[in-house]
Amino acid sequence: PVHRITGANVVLHTHQNWAVTLNMLQDNRLLPASQTAAFFHGLIAYDDTYTGTADFISEGERLAHAIGDKKILFMKNHGVLVVGDTVAQAYKRLYKLERVCRAQVLAMSTGKPIQILSDEVVAAVQKPPVDDRHTRAGRDNLYFEAMMRVLDRELPGYAD
Repeated sequence: PVHRITGANVVLHTHQNWAVTLNMLQDNRLLPASQTAAFFHGLIAYDDTYTGTADFISEGERLAHAIGDKKILFMKNHGVLVVGDTVAQAYKRLYKLERVCRAQVLAMSTGKPIQILSDEVVAAVQKPPVDDRHTRAGRDNLYFEAMMRVLDRELPGYAD
């Protein structure tokens, strides 16, 4: 049923440590407090109702409805669901999301106030880049290919 998410060619669902940690908090909202976090502003839907394991089609339907037209679904007390047009796009979103969740949890652990970026700064960060040598999809592919080279170097034989 989650495959019925509108416009999603790729759906990734994970229980990565930092995203799960953030989703365990009563207030699990990702804050636009860094450049990377600003990229996610407005792309995230939140499902604040954990209902247990998704053993029924109705749960998949509920989650597909919950994400709506967003690209990421934060699932309270669970994990995240990320969608994309391509594997490269979905992977890049998921990878960067885990890193930004880690940064937020670490910042929160200091007990000091978190400095939120202004709406103007968030809008500036989200503007398409002036560098027109690569499309956004092209940059996603370059990023994915680079990460695959890292994987090939650090974990040779993983695909065997």
